[in-house]
Amino acid sequence: MEVAEDIVIVGGGVAGLATSLGLHRLGIRSIVLEASDNLRSAGHGLMTFTNAWRALDALGIGDLLRQHHKKLQGNVTNSAISGLQTSELSFKAKGKCGDHEVRCLKRKLLLEALAKDLPTGTIRYSSKVVCIEESGFFKLLHLADGTILKTKVLVGCDGVNSLVANWLGFKKPAFTGRYAIRGCIDFKRSHGFEPKFLQFFGKGIRSGTIPIDDTTVYFFITWTPSTREEELERDPAKVKQLILSKLGKVPDEVRAIIESSELDGFISLPLRYRHPWELLWGNISKGNVCVAGDALHPLTPDMAQGGCSALEDGVVLARCLGEALLKEPTGETKEKGEEEKDEYERIAMGLKKYARERAWRSIELISASYIAGIIQESQGKMMTFLRDNALVGFLAGFLLKLADFDCGKLIIC
Repeated sequence: MEVAEDIVIVGGGVAGLATSLGLHRLGIRSIVLEASDNLRSAGHGLMTFTNAWRALDALGIGDLLRQHHKKLQGNVTNSAISGLQTSELSFKAKGKCGDHEVRCLKRKLLLEALAKDLPTGTIRYSSKVVCIEESGFFKLLHLADGTILKTKVLVGCDGVNSLVANWLGFKKPAFTGRYAIRGCIDFKRSHGFEPKFLQFFGKGIRSGTIPIDDTTVYFFITWTPSTREEELERDPAKVKQLILSKLGKVPDEVRAIIESSELDGFISLPLRYRHPWELLWGNISKGNVCVAGDALHPLTPDMAQGGCSALEDGVVLARCLGEALLKEPTGETKEKGEEEKDEYERIAMGLKKYARERAWRSIELISASYIAGIIQESQGKMMTFLRDNALVGFLAGFLLKLADFDCGKLIIC
């Protein structure tokens, strides 16, 4: 069965839902195909810096999310080798785009907020795309259940293993050799943690805690295993034991959070990234197809910009598509084939504009995150010394520098 849809977004994560909501705010209908049978809430917590809040405000859900998440006052870094504090950065500093705002969101609440204002039926669950075909000025999407969708615009927000990115010619993201573990602890009472982003740097490991609200704390661990340790990654009990042995000198309350975490939280996720030079000569967009979010710029979590940049993508992409689709017709009477060609060309130009806006921003985020990860998890004596005594303040400051960015509003010129 073939069904026609104007705009199809593959992937119901942050980027996909943000793009769909942005289009909806402009009065443009889209559908979101999500392979799972419900909203994907994996990841637990999501750091949102100033740039993300500008995007959330543009989408109209910023104030709703502020009600449930504590504003963070600053970033504190510590050496897990010496046990000493190495830097402290206030988030009250003012940037070129205004005051900074940093919070840690529950990923589930963010996705629910993005989905809540979408028209009923926008998100279609259990809808896995298995093949993409060209058909004139349209794309045909073959779903696993046999359905065929014919669409004028195809947006890939389908993550690091993106089918759409592969169709555009991108290679699979590269493995960094590092892994991540993330989780949340609900204390059911006041947890007593200050509203600060705490980080601990050791030998080959970085860990941290971030309060989400008065009772919930998000924790993360990124680590570089040795060849022998890589063999343990599929056994959560052994991974937990290994991580606890590698944490180093961290406060008892931080160690207690990790000790009390359930074993199902100790699934090691490989950290992958796209080589930044691929975005220089690759196709972020091609005709009426483009990618956003992790499908475009998978990056390591070391600058905490993965979710933030996905929200930026959604706003910019919705605005560029809106400019293309809402453009006033010339008034000339055209045959159907000419009208389809004209619309296709406008869509292609809109997506090219989006690609130009996001290419260098994506390259900057990928590069900064990758380099920061190498420095933060260094095991060499010289780099460890430089990190804890000279570079740590620079890295902390770079968090705010990357976040001092405004993706703009949903206004059609």
